[in-house]
Amino acid sequence: MNMWLTLSFQDSASFIMEQMTFFYDFSFLIILMILLFVVYVMISLIFECFTNRFVLDNQVVESIWTVLPLVILVFLALPSIRILYLMDEMKNPMISCKVLGHQWFWSYEYSDFDSFEFDSYMIHNYMRLLETDNCFVIPLGLKIRLLVSSVDVLHSWTVPAFGVKVDSIPGRLNQLNFTTNRLGVYFGQCSEICGINHSFMPIMVEVVPGKLFGVWLVNSAM
Repeated sequence: MNMWLTLSFQDSASFIMEQMTFFYDFSFLIILMILLFVVYVMISLIFECFTNRFVLDNQVVESIWTVLPLVILVFLALPSIRILYLMDEMKNPMISCKVLGHQWFWSYEYSDFDSFEFDSYMIHNYMRLLETDNCFVIPLGLKIRLLVSSVDVLHSWTVPAFGVKVDSIPGRLNQLNFTTNRLGVYFGQCSEICGINHSFMPIMVEVVPGKLFGVWLVNSAM
């Protein structure tokens, strides 16, 4: 989770979030280089007393500042499109789960295991109002598909460490795909204003090894 004075992203816990972090660093470096160049040119023009007459009507210079931004946009677009396709629908997911938003809690259903389901409510006076009584447990390294909807108003299921955010819309089924690569407990919150207790419906996800996931599933379903 985010700690005090943390200005960057949370540590990634999925392959998608890793790629999004790499793309952010890459694009930020390019934007920083452009900013420094523009600032240098502006300062030079401010303190320069003379004007180069060949700059005012120079076809070569105009071609350069037309083609160069195009090349930069291509370098930014290619990794962005790659991440977009990585986030697209996943083929042959290992586990499919349903997530339903309520005012003001979440309910989870493991459709592949005899429709085992439970509700997840916030526990008061615990870790920054982010802990829940029933944690959403998923196995490490497997392809997870979430089917997200709502029973009343708009919600949004969001876990920053996974790099996922999907709207929970009444009467509509949205799909979310991801694969985790780190063990641990990760937190999120509803990211769509859904009423007076919008800030009191946190998301708590625990990533466990596959064997422990099977044990938890058997014990919880009993």
